[in-house]
Amino acid sequence: MSPVLLGELAALLAAFFWAGASLLFHRLGRSIPPLALNLHKGLLAGAGLGLVVLLRQEALPELPLASLAWLAFSGTIGIGIGDTAFFAALNRLGERRTVLMAETLAPPMATALAFLLLAEVLPPLAFLGIALTLGGVAWVIIEQTPSADSRREPLKAGILYGLLAALCQSLGAVISRGVLVETEIGFRWSALIRIAGGLVVLVFWLPLRGQSLVPRAMCSLRIWPMILLAAFFGTFLGIGLQQFALERAPAGIAQTLLATSSLFVLPLVALRGEKVSPRAVFGALLAVAGVSLLFLA
Repeated sequence: MSPVLLGELAALLAAFFWAGASLLFHRLGRSIPPLALNLHKGLLAGAGLGLVVLLRQEALPELPLASLAWLAFSGTIGIGIGDTAFFAALNRLGERRTVLMAETLAPPMATALAFLLLAEVLPPLAFLGIALTLGGVAWVIIEQTPSADSRREPLKAGILYGLLAALCQSLGAVISRGVLVETEIGFRWSALIRIAGGLVVLVFWLPLRGQSLVPRAMCSLRIWPMILLAAFFGTFLGIGLQQFALERAPAGIAQTLLATSSLFVLPLVALRGEKVSPRAVFGALLAVAGVSLLFLA
């Protein structure tokens, strides 16, 4: 495969893994608060990435202190705050609506932030691709059908958490790309530093909220296989592939392809027994057409 497309492929794989992990995180969120869940999935994924870096004997490149600080800050915003907000939205909206809403808003936010912060201008065809992709996903979101995640829950809080998750994840991605394109740091080290930045804020945030670092539900051994799977696919592979994508592709394109997790989640919930309408399928096809334009841009 052409090296030019490796970043785009990594973004699509990250989107697929994150969609699958979201179903697991939703189930885990029924018994584990968002802050604690985010902390432990970060610890597990960080340990896994640290082991990979150690086995590959990858030394941390010499970087300006400011670059390291910005990379850690991108993790604080995107992973520490953004993922916590995402888990809180999952608890209130369910995985289908949360993933659809949060990931739909992320690409235009990332594109606007990349333009403002990185002076990154995309060709017109890429904007058309982004518009088609977002239009297809939005077509799916506004559909009014009864579903497994349409229970009466605090919708206003869920929507606010979803908006916060989209904003934080987009800002974290753009800041991270700024460091990736200006330094020689690899995607594994950048992912590890971002996860560490997210963990720092969580370690201080949990006691401030009066929450335990290890909730009672996590004392059961039966829940740990699900936690390990979610951390492996959603964070270890997801964040690693995301960093690789941001290293190889413009932020707007990478974030748009990452947003296809909102489409991957549809067949996954269908396998679980949730009805997926023809309208949802049409919206997915429209979004795939937009993704195709992104490849051609």
